[in-house]
Amino acid sequence: MAGIGVVVAILVTLVAVLIPWLPTSASEQMDRIEFVYWFATVICIGIFALVSAVIIYSVMAFRAQPDDETDGPPIHGHTGLEVVWTIVPAVLVVAIGIVSAVVLSQNGDAGTNPYRIKVFAQQFAWRFEYPDAKGLKSSELVLPLGRSVRFEMESADVIHSFWIPQMGQKQDLVPGLRTSIVVTPKREGTFSLVCTELCGLGHATMRAPVRVLGQAAFDAWVKERQSGDSGGDPGAATFASAGCGGCHAFAPAGSKGGVGPALDGLAASAGKAGQPLAAYAKQSIVEPNAVVAAGFAAGVMPQNYGASLSAAQVDALVRYLTGAKE
Repeated sequence: MAGIGVVVAILVTLVAVLIPWLPTSASEQMDRIEFVYWFATVICIGIFALVSAVIIYSVMAFRAQPDDETDGPPIHGHTGLEVVWTIVPAVLVVAIGIVSAVVLSQNGDAGTNPYRIKVFAQQFAWRFEYPDAKGLKSSELVLPLGRSVRFEMESADVIHSFWIPQMGQKQDLVPGLRTSIVVTPKREGTFSLVCTELCGLGHATMRAPVRVLGQAAFDAWVKERQSGDSGGDPGAATFASAGCGGCHAFAPAGSKGGVGPALDGLAASAGKAGQPLAAYAKQSIVEPNAVVAAGFAAGVMPQNYGASLSAAQVDALVRYLTGAKE
């Protein structure tokens, strides 16, 4: 029976090790999560091998002979065995619970000087604000290598869920609540932030690019963005920070979203609605249900841009969408 258990354990271990079940870790938190995963997996492999060995041995050693219809021996039980198979699983479950609690506590510790990033989720886009960089805003998430980052998260509409697969940590964003999560990137690279909570029609498109840069490169990116925010096109900046590209295709912005109508044909849509182009564009931003494009459903586009964007941002966005000059 021991031999059977060893064979089963080897086969299951090969399946566990040779198949890449988890993405390559890119954060300290993911390393700890992987430790819990393998800790529990090793325990499960041991239990599975033991149970499989007993079953296979029992089938081979105690199977009924052909035409044997007699009852089996009247075995009542074995108190010692029952005590063992109660205590051992209880100890293993407690061990998994303790290891998980320790890792959960460590993964929630941001240290004494974390870098803060505010995360705003709205159907169907992510927006990021860097309070430590004079409130810089971006639709791309850029992180400094080797420094703990505390994400302070809010949702403007429904429940969303923040997850960068290679960094392990996952946290829901709940309307009316502020949630947080800590990530410490450990390698440079390009990743993807995804929403893992079904949040509506465009849920599958609710993604954002993530880059991890060395500290010097990160500082240069911050400086470049701050310079660009002060001297670039404010309409383009608003289009990016408000997450418009997540839902709409618009050639000047290079966006290809398909949840909402393409914005390159805005003039034709305004003509069909019988409105001046600028007025139609502004109404579509602040009152998106006033005129709904054919083939698209009402209530999908967020209703609060009139409040979340300043009047100057709305006007800049209208000029950007319509191609108007200052």
